Amino acid sequence: MQYKIIRSEEFTTNIWSGGTTTQLYIFPENAEYSKRNFDFRISTANVLSEKSVFTSLPGISRKLMILEGEIEIFHENKYKKQLSKFETDEFSGDWKTSSVGLCIDFNLMTKGKVTGNIIAETLEENQIFQIKSNKKSFMIFVYILSGKIEIENHELNKSDFLVIEEIENSDLKFQSKQKSEFIITEISI
Repeated sequence: MQYKIIRSEEFTTNIWSGGTTTQLYIFPENAEYSKRNFDFRISTANVLSEKSVFTSLPGISRKLMILEGEIEIFHENKYKKQLSKFETDEFSGDWKTSSVGLCIDFNLMTKGKVTGNIIAETLEENQIFQIKSNKKSFMIFVYILSGKIEIENHELNKSDFLVIEEIENSDLKFQSKQKSEFIITEISI
């Protein structure tokens, strides 16, 4: 198992029509979101407009999790759904989607045969969490939402991002140094 830590100050934040977005990871790493030439992309967004219209992304599957605040999401001619902290919605990027409400959200975009899952976890102080390999997993990511986590003598703080590669037949343990919340993203190809 190999891993790397991307610190919060290394991320770039851009403006979109409803607020700001921060790209946490894109694969392949030389891909560009604006060219839509990625296999998957992980980001957060700060929704600052009470009403927002989502960017049309044909051919891209989306998963959205609320990290803070709440929104009501509308998929034209499909359904609407109320989302609050750690609740998710999965939808096609070519759906006409809008939302009402202010939030910070976590986004996973995938294309082609790539699939992924996002889950939220909370650890109490000094609790240990183990990530085990899954034969279906290609990569696993951990985004620290709050608190402090230690992994093999490295400390991860709020907004740090852990990238785990070469995960087959291995596992990784980390311990919370204080009550911590984090998001795990698992990618399968």
